[in-house]
Amino acid sequence: MTFPRGKLIAIMGLSGCGKTTLLRHIGGALKPDRGYVKMDGQVIHELDQDGLYAMRRKMGLLFQFGALFTDMSVFDNVAFQMREHTDLPEDMIRDLVLMKLHAVGLRGTHNLMPSELSGGMARRVALARTIALDPMLIMYDEPFAGLDPISLTVVGDLIRRLNNALGATSVVVTHDVQESLKIVDYVYFMANGVIRAEGTPDEIRDSQEDFVRQFVHGEMDGPVPFHYPGGNYRQDLNLKG
Repeated sequence: MTFPRGKLIAIMGLSGCGKTTLLRHIGGALKPDRGYVKMDGQVIHELDQDGLYAMRRKMGLLFQFGALFTDMSVFDNVAFQMREHTDLPEDMIRDLVLMKLHAVGLRGTHNLMPSELSGGMARRVALARTIALDPMLIMYDEPFAGLDPISLTVVGDLIRRLNNALGATSVVVTHDVQESLKIVDYVYFMANGVIRAEGTPDEIRDSQEDFVRQFVHGEMDGPVPFHYPGGNYRQDLNLKG
């Protein structure tokens, strides 16, 4: 897989095919048995601890369901990385946090606690935290999961606009085919740990590949069968004739 600078890439596939594992390899949480992940000219699994931490400062990860710190305010959630990884004075951190929250439309929530936010708002605050250090690579793990239609559209639009504004590269792991095809530049389909198909959104929509068509249109049966392999049904029920 190649993720060009400035592009928004979707990784799709069935549950358990290796999408989140791929993100863990990119972030250095896992080391590959073979092959490599290279970012900004460096092979991730060859970095020492200091080198890996320095590389991770160039990355942002939006966890599934946001994963905000529940005992910190919205402001402190977004400020967390700035305080941990920079020597910026508090007055500058304050301005930066408000700018990040303004970018996701939630500057007015800075004094609220995560428990006071809706699911969609919490996801947007988590997005503001993800871009706190202006990362060159932003990873999204199921950013649309559990969102209502309005919040889903808002988050999808934010992902596209923030990628363009930051000049970053974004990788979106998702099951939401239709929403993703509206915003991404390129799509990879994974199955059983390998790439089964790839292309632009238009190429994916027009694909005649059986696996892609089944996934895009949500068909019950196809290359991915409805029935798990089993013995003869009549014999299992002890039926004769």
